[in-house]
Amino acid sequence: MVSVIPASQVSIALLEERYGLREATQPDFFSEWTQGLGELTELEKQYLDRVKTHFKRLLKSPPLLENSVKMVVLSPLLDMAGFYDDPFHIRSEVSVEIATEDEGEVIRGRIDVLVLKDRFWILALEAKRSDFDVNVALGQALAYMLANPEVEQPSFAMVSNGQSFLFLKLTKAPQPQYANSRLFSLVNPGNDLYDVLMVMKCIGQVVVTDSQSD
Repeated sequence: MVSVIPASQVSIALLEERYGLREATQPDFFSEWTQGLGELTELEKQYLDRVKTHFKRLLKSPPLLENSVKMVVLSPLLDMAGFYDDPFHIRSEVSVEIATEDEGEVIRGRIDVLVLKDRFWILALEAKRSDFDVNVALGQALAYMLANPEVEQPSFAMVSNGQSFLFLKLTKAPQPQYANSRLFSLVNPGNDLYDVLMVMKCIGQVVVTDSQSD
């Protein structure tokens, strides 16, 4: 009999034990969130300032639920990063599952928003309520990334509750390993959405370039 584990209940410890997942130790393993970032235009910065203002106003009457997070914060970011345009495709509520080698256990769940280029999974956006810590979703996001059928190219994820943002990178060969960015937060002075958008654009460009070189 196959045992089914909801992805929302998956811990990083379980993924390490069952699937050999390891945290990368190489300093340059996840350079996409720090290197090769382009500049934003003044118009883009002004728009992101409005997004932050709208979110902070809604946050005065908590909780800000998942659908509101997507509409107010994530949707504008996806649009500005170019993920609504060719060659990318958006799918929502995508069912995924991964099984252990003996097929006796399956992790099953649904990705909130999945951005695809060909068969590459670029950003699996796991939106959480504004009063949830994004760390709660790390195991879930990594489980989804392990389900990616692409073995040779890395996959990326962004976990967000609308207020905080964390990027992940995972490679599967020769052994599954991952690393994360620093935590970006709208609580910080200034507007961390500038950095979030620059990282999203960089990841998108990396994946497009990789696919063109294959």
